[in-house]
Amino acid sequence: MAVMKVIEILANSEKSWEDATRKAIKEASESVKGIKSAFVQSQSVVVNDDEITEFRVNLKITFEVK
Repeated sequence: MAVMKVIEILANSEKSWEDATRKAIKEASESVKGIKSAFVQSQSVVVNDDEITEFRVNLKITFEVK
């Protein structure tokens, strides 16, 4: 039986929510091994002068504990 753990990650991007999600997984994978899935819990944006300047995601990342 595999034991799984979930951590919460916040990430941002100037391009898109997808890019922010990719950045979060890439950064987390540097210290967390065995990532199995990610759940985007929430998305938001930062608006300056009527323009979106930053996309933000809040992820729950699941990985196997060995």
